[in-house]
Amino acid sequence: MTVVKMPAPVRSMTGFARIQKSTEHGEIVVTLKSLNHRGLDLHFHLPAELDPFEGAMRAAIKRGVMRGHIDIRASFVPTEEADCGALNEPLFRSWLASFRKVSSEQGLATEPDINQAFRIPGMFSGAGEQTLDAAIEKDLVVTLEEAVDRLNQFRAREGDELTAVIRLHNRAIGEACSELEIIRANALPAYQTRLNERLKELLKGTNLEPQRLAQEAALLADRSDIGEEIARLKIHSKQLDTILEAGGEAGKKLDFLLQEMNRETNTILSKTSGIGDLGLRITDLALAAKADIEKIREQALNLE
Repeated sequence: MTVVKMPAPVRSMTGFARIQKSTEHGEIVVTLKSLNHRGLDLHFHLPAELDPFEGAMRAAIKRGVMRGHIDIRASFVPTEEADCGALNEPLFRSWLASFRKVSSEQGLATEPDINQAFRIPGMFSGAGEQTLDAAIEKDLVVTLEEAVDRLNQFRAREGDELTAVIRLHNRAIGEACSELEIIRANALPAYQTRLNERLKELLKGTNLEPQRLAQEAALLADRSDIGEEIARLKIHSKQLDTILEAGGEAGKKLDFLLQEMNRETNTILSKTSGIGDLGLRITDLALAAKADIEKIREQALNLE
């Protein structure tokens, strides 16, 4: 049986995810918030006890996210059992002696709070500490991977909405190209007439063979023709749909393609003048296409 591979979704770069998970060793909370960025920009906000795991967390995110500025926040609250290792007796006795000395010197009638002593970093240690750290890292990475999945689900939903808007504007560009082709066919005789009149005016009083005059007029008409620009704009419009259908990292590809589409419309506008109402309609259509290209660009900037 042939397995049909579905294209990866086109995702937005903005999103949010929060995962809270209770594990054997404690409770983990991971929060991810992503915004637009040219590349993958990771910013970690971790408590000191989770700093050693940043490398593993960074690798996990890179496996699931390609672009975006991402703020990563995480916390870990150990269970009572996980927090209890071997008591660091020298440290505890030193703390207790210091407590009693200060109490005596200050005349304080108070008893030491053992719970506070147990929260002092390094109060518990032992041979199982490294094993516990490895277990915490594993639980943390698993939780983070779930958060990345949820973030991508959020980003995919928003990507679907952006893609729908892009397709709508691209359809308008395709319709403009179709009308431009019709107008161009009708405008060619008008171009030819205008150029002949212009050449006769410029060459008045000179002896130029009719054949040479026709050649010069044809050359100028070719330079004023917008057929190639319309054809390329249509091709780019179809490529845009192809990029969206392929899915995955579409943002950078669209950015380059939109630059090319904008260049074609600018050339069409620069060639459109002096042929009356047909020229005005070509200008209107090219300006509308430029507006649609700009609207697509605004949405594409949000895509991964």
